Amino acid sequence: MAGQLQLSFVNFKKDSYIVVEGKQNADRFFIINQGKVGISKEVAVVEEGNVLGPGDFFGVVSTMSSHSHIETARALTDVVLISVLKDQYGELIQKNTPIAMKIILQFSKRLRYLDDALSRLTLKSSAEDDTTHLFNVAEYYFKKNQFPQAYYAYSSYIKNCLGGENISTARERMAKMAINISGIKMEFGAEEFNRTYVQNSMLFAEGEPGNELFIIQKGSVKITKVVNNNEVLLAVLKAGDIFGEMALLEAKPRAASAIAYENCQVLAVNKANFERMIVTQPQIVARLTTLLAERIWTIYRQLANTLLTDPLARMFDVLLLQLEKNRISPDSTASHTFDIGPKELANMVGLPQIEANTLLKKMLENKKIQISKDKIYLVSIDEVRKQVEYYRKMQRIEKSRLESRSM
Repeated sequence: MAGQLQLSFVNFKKDSYIVVEGKQNADRFFIINQGKVGISKEVAVVEEGNVLGPGDFFGVVSTMSSHSHIETARALTDVVLISVLKDQYGELIQKNTPIAMKIILQFSKRLRYLDDALSRLTLKSSAEDDTTHLFNVAEYYFKKNQFPQAYYAYSSYIKNCLGGENISTARERMAKMAINISGIKMEFGAEEFNRTYVQNSMLFAEGEPGNELFIIQKGSVKITKVVNNNEVLLAVLKAGDIFGEMALLEAKPRAASAIAYENCQVLAVNKANFERMIVTQPQIVARLTTLLAERIWTIYRQLANTLLTDPLARMFDVLLLQLEKNRISPDSTASHTFDIGPKELANMVGLPQIEANTLLKKMLENKKIQISKDKIYLVSIDEVRKQVEYYRKMQRIEKSRLESRSM
């Protein structure tokens, strides 16, 4: 394999540092050929396996997402590693598909685990992903008069929970909403790969079985969860983005819902087509790996956000995260309009709406942060960075003060 791809073998002595958390410009990842490597984080928010051996890999998240390293890797023994440059990944897929699939499958499982951990930390609850939860999802949207989403979720509940105790209620609700959703296409045949969804229609609901992933051709899609009778916005995806892959790869229920944020066109890919694409279209697999890496990097940032004790600091940090995700320099003095508004910001932080409204008023006392057409607008981008640095400094000072008092 190394000869075909011209990959290089590198050696590290025991106790050597291979990658360091926070280091910028990761341009390669490593596959362990011999020995053991320990993985650690400065602040471990969630428990994860931290000893890797032959066949395992590390550094892929940072390399493929083009972000800073999210963990430190240290040689626990003398090790021999295969070094893979980011530009070599496409060739690696073509020459050694199993490695690519191992990376994607591990990423998918890691994402599901981290996503559930984030739900527990931000919402103090574990999100449901079984089919009976479909009824709860439908009820939430029905009470909010969001009928396209409610109708779809009720329909999926009836289809997937035969004999469920709420079947009759679901049918009654659907009958009442029928006039509100006339003309909205909600079901597509297995051979309809090119699909168009109108704004607010649901592509899939959390808890239902999934056997397709989607590639956005045009428009945008929002990924949400209903937890503790509260809708949480996880992401807004745009043209070129891929989603829904976790249910396809792991054959598990959907972990979140996908809703058309605006009119959109998507390409639906089932398991058989996906397996063909791995061989014939390695660029799609490379794109999927990059997107999964980006999501993992983002969720680690979100987990780090939970360590900020001041909820207003967490709101500022979420805005900083949006800038980082979009490769916008936090030091810029230019103006910027976010894709999200006050409600979405509150959802991302996992705050009750009443508390969020109070904090938003306080945030808007800063004249460099405004609301324009229901979107958050920055007069100067660097103001967000300054606010986050201020709150982090205050938290460090308070932590030192409390530690000194306890001595």
